[in-house]
Amino acid sequence: MNLNRYKSVLEDINRVALTTHENPDGDGLGCAAAMYHFYKDKKKECKIILPTPLPAEYEFLEKGSMFHLYSSETMDSWLKDVDLIIVFDVGDSRRLKGIGKAIQMFQITSLNIDHHALMDESAFTYNLVDVQAAATGEIVFDILDQCFSYTFTKDICEGIFSAIMTDTGSFRYSNTNIHCHEIAIECYKAGVNASYIYQQVYETSTKSRVKLLGTILHQLHYELDGELAWFVIDKNTMKLCEAKDKDVEGFSDFVRTIKGVEVALMILESGKDNCRVNFRSKGKYIVNEMAKTLGGGGHPFAAGVKIKESIEKAIPRILDVVRKSIVSQNGTIK
Repeated sequence: MNLNRYKSVLEDINRVALTTHENPDGDGLGCAAAMYHFYKDKKKECKIILPTPLPAEYEFLEKGSMFHLYSSETMDSWLKDVDLIIVFDVGDSRRLKGIGKAIQMFQITSLNIDHHALMDESAFTYNLVDVQAAATGEIVFDILDQCFSYTFTKDICEGIFSAIMTDTGSFRYSNTNIHCHEIAIECYKAGVNASYIYQQVYETSTKSRVKLLGTILHQLHYELDGELAWFVIDKNTMKLCEAKDKDVEGFSDFVRTIKGVEVALMILESGKDNCRVNFRSKGKYIVNEMAKTLGGGGHPFAAGVKIKESIEKAIPRILDVVRKSIVSQNGTIK
């Protein structure tokens, strides 16, 4: 990609806001943290503004009140005068919640940096999208390297490493490429402690999360010669386990590790007449087309969708789409 065409957009500014999608993950947060340290080093006025709270497992990225939770009362007076807002890893502008409305209301110049195919390109002023990148963090590294010939600091590299590590499943997923490892080497050179970051992200499970995982594993459904494993998490189960929505992160990936399972499907009741669906594939089946059929999207082997429907009504429709897609892609299983 010709990244230098975006250099002036990134450089000719004094006040910049950084953000990512609701229920933020390591890729979006890591990118925001990396670019925050870059802009602070350049003596720019910068804030990271999130649509929903910073998850506990990523609090290690917080250094000096970098992250702010968006509310119109506290943030709009600052946002209306920003020169640029950079959006990381969003995929769909609706996932910005109130921040997206502020962008439109104040007509803020916006740059979307992503490795997802964007559902609504017109939502942003500029779109820097590379669907071949393993993580948005890979693109951010290349921007700093190619556009600014930047000497990477430990703080910047902690963000970039977190982004790439989490979106590649600790360099295990099929999207992992040579460049991911090259970037990791640069992060090690800058002093990043990979073990520390891994422990913060993956080894801080609460008792309620472990109880919830045990419950859903006990209630797994297997279909199509065992290649499909699916599970439902309703509000009652969440209450019994004293769990929170953030506790379900990574469950689909875990179920995908079961021998013989090719597609893992999580159906989560996220509110009244609302549910969230996660699709994960080992690589034999493309799942983003399943998500698109239901109104969502994502990567070929990792996708998702939000459905405004009761979980009781949604389950049969979701399973029908998934079953038909797997059978059509395989042609032999029953």
